[in-house]
Amino acid sequence: MAQAHLKIDLEALAANWRALDKLSADTVETGAVVKADGYGLGVARVARALADAGARQFYVAQAEEGVSLRDALGEGPEIFVFSGHMAGDSDMLRDARLIPLLNSIEQMTRHFETLPGHAFGVQIDSGMNRLGLEPAEWAAARGIVIPQGPRMVMSHLACADEPDDAMNARQLAAFREMTQGLDTTLSLSATGGILLGADYHFDATRPGIGLYGGLPFADAQPVAYLNAPVIQIRDVAAGETVGYGAAWLADQAARVATVQAGYADGLIRAMGDNAVVFADDTPCPLAGRVSMDMLTVDVTHLDTAPDTLQLLGAQQGIDDLADAAGTIGYEILTSLGARYRREYS
Repeated sequence: MAQAHLKIDLEALAANWRALDKLSADTVETGAVVKADGYGLGVARVARALADAGARQFYVAQAEEGVSLRDALGEGPEIFVFSGHMAGDSDMLRDARLIPLLNSIEQMTRHFETLPGHAFGVQIDSGMNRLGLEPAEWAAARGIVIPQGPRMVMSHLACADEPDDAMNARQLAAFREMTQGLDTTLSLSATGGILLGADYHFDATRPGIGLYGGLPFADAQPVAYLNAPVIQIRDVAAGETVGYGAAWLADQAARVATVQAGYADGLIRAMGDNAVVFADDTPCPLAGRVSMDMLTVDVTHLDTAPDTLQLLGAQQGIDDLADAAGTIGYEILTSLGARYRREYS
């Protein structure tokens, strides 16, 4: 079989949720961010596993994602939409019982006029300058909005993956000032904010990447295991080159394995020969450029020819592979392609 194999460990996913949940007080509601099709791993299976673990609040980027999530979860869990109430969203928000996190005066006007009485939340800008009402806007709107009973008032940290960054404390102070005296659910922290400690937890947290095995949650269990089949192994003489652009030169006789996976499968071309894959516990460096459907790997040092090589797993997580490509684990995870044979366990 030429198809690479992606195994998603749902038990590890649930264990990561429980571990992050334990980092905050029992009074804090720990949700789960499942946008981008459950960070590329399949939102239906991922969300149901998280719901079974205890998650009751879920977060998506846009209303269309929320509709699919509601189909997977059924009644009960709350589903929040980060992009708020966009034009054309009213029917989806109503029919799928989604909670938009309103980001602007325009969105508030749209929501209150088209869906009066429908649940909503509010996002305020504590300094990231991406989404949410700025302090002056919030000060003007607060007296009108709060009596209508928002389900949540939230903001988002820009530098939570860097615990010593002074931006964290500035945003915490701004969020406290903007929410002083409110009697509603407050939320500031995703994975990184949870790890900053209790001052950042408020009433609800929104872990995302840490659920899926990524930094900054260094204690996370790996969730994605990616193994790709070896198509062919060839002997390469000293002085010969491998792959497009003749980018890899054998300085001595070598054995090179051609592996069925490439950038069409989400393995970012930029990682080139900076990356390694694994034969059991033994690292094997890439030899040359990542192509659309194939990798070439130096397996000269192996005693036996491998049938498969592992790109993600216990030996190498998403952030390790990301480092080789000069990117972040989020991009590796959400780029995993549709050609993999997927297995959930």
